[in-house]
Parts: sequence; structure tokens; C-alpha cells
Amino acid sequence: MTSAMPDLTQHTAVVTGATGGMGQVIAATLINAGAHVVTIARDPARADILRARVGKDLEHRLDIIPGDLSRREDLCAAAQTIEDRYEQIHILVNNAGAHFPDHRLSPDGIEMHIALDYLAAYGLMTSLDAPLRRGRARIVNVASDTLNDTRRIKLAGEPRPPTLDLTDVYDLADLNPRTGFVPFEAYARAKLMTVTAGYALTRSFTPDGVTLNAVHPGIVATDIIDDLVPRPLRPFGALIRRTMLTPADGARTALRIATDPELAGVTGRYFNQGSIAVTPPISHDPAVQRKLLALSEAHFARPGSSCGL
Repeated sequence: MTSAMPDLTQHTAVVTGATGGMGQVIAATLINAGAHVVTIARDPARADILRARVGKDLEHRLDIIPGDLSRREDLCAAAQTIEDRYEQIHILVNNAGAHFPDHRLSPDGIEMHIALDYLAAYGLMTSLDAPLRRGRARIVNVASDTLNDTRRIKLAGEPRPPTLDLTDVYDLADLNPRTGFVPFEAYARAKLMTVTAGYALTRSFTPDGVTLNAVHPGIVATDIIDDLVPRPLRPFGALIRRTMLTPADGARTALRIATDPELAGVTGRYFNQGSIAVTPPISHDPAVQRKLLALSEAHFARPGSSCGL
């Protein structure tokens, strides 16, 4: 933060991934600043840890809704609960994410990186559309700079961003297929999709005063890192972690984008830690953005879905 955390009394913030290391810091910091924080938690034990961190004196400012963000119906039900309870949302931090070392499908048949690292953020941004607009919200999508370079060892050569060719894609289930699956690239592609959709949604949100930015918080020592460390370097995992940012360091960047008065009105940007940075040209391609939004909307509009996007 370049300035003190503002008073967030009377603010409602939705923070996903709040039971993880960085998410806990984000949620607790917002609560300490006066905000009422809502999160969606799959694991009751981890939810209890978050409650303990917040403390009994401030627990009334924390609303934990059960649900698995990788499941379409859980996300839709949680979003409806949030909309029923809160007229306005002032902050949305889409922090939930994971790296999966093998090919896995969500209950909806979507590869898990796409389901959790992309669709969870897209689903909340769109299904909470009305309260976000009423609250003139600041939306922050926690991304990863792997979207600019999928090389895990960057000793030489040019950056290698993930591909995002939607030309012959008619369903999000077609992305990150089992054949030729590379976990790190699948993770990076999902993060690239989040930024790409965010750029497109920004144009719709701007007239109502909603800002939408993405941030790479730096290389933070979270659970994801254990899977991202290349196999030859895993014996040195503990040493590598000591060179990384702490969850508090990573949270500081996301909190700044979400609350700093100096950034009020800044939208449609990608921040690499504290600085505005670039993303691959394909993320700015209007045709790719339109196709991605159409595929994502179709996912949540399937017969029987309760989202009603």
C-alpha cells in the first residue's frame, strides 16, 4: 500500500480463496479495516481456521457460504445467496485458484484449471452483476505472470505465453484436453482466459463506475508453489520457498489495487506486483474476447442451471 488502508466501514467485500494463505490475509485485513467480508468455502475445517484468524470480536463481519467454486451449481447457489443478503458489493477479489499436477475434470466435465482458475472468477463477476454495479465495486482478479511466459526455467530464449486458439472450440470442455496435457501450460491458459475476459467485461462495467483489474502478486510461497517447482529442483523446495514473497507480501499488492484511493477509477489494467504491465496480444483481440464470453455464458446458461446469467 502506498497509503494507509482506508476506512471500509459500510463496505461489503467478496473474497474467494479466503481460506488459503494469501486469501486469509486479504480477508482479515479488509475486516480489520471495517469491511464485512463474504467468502465461499469448500472445506469446513479451513473455514474454521479463517474464523479463528479473524477472532471472536470481529467474527460478525465474516460470512462464510459453503460451496465448491469448481462446481457450476455451487457457484450459482452461492452467488444467489450473496445477492439475496447484500444489496451492494463494493469489493470483489477473485483470489481462488489452484494448480493440478494431472488432468482432472470438474463435476461439470470441465478441466479443473479452467473450472477453478477461470470460471469461478467469470461466474461471480457476471452472476453478481447487479450488486457490483450498485456498489460501484472494485474488482481484482488475482492472476499469474505465467500468462506471459510458461517457461518454468527462464535462462535464455524468448518468453512463451500459453496458446488460446478458440477457432474450433464450441464448448469450454474442449479446452485443456487430456491428449497432450501439460499442467503448467493448462494453469497459465486459465489465467490468460481470466485476464482476457476481464478486459472484455471492463467495457460493460465502466459506465456504472465499476473498475476491473488483474494482478500478478509476485511469486508467493503458497501451496500452489509445491506443484509448480520443476521436478529437478524439488529437493530444494524449502530453500526456494525462502526466496519467495510471503502470503502477506502477495496480499499487499491485491489489497492496494482493491482499496488504494490513488487507484480509484483505474480500470482494465494488468498489474505485475505494483506496476502496470502488458499481457499477450491475443488477450486484447476483440474476436477472441467475444468468443470467450460466448462460451462462458453458454456454460452457465445450460438447461437446469440456476445461474440465469
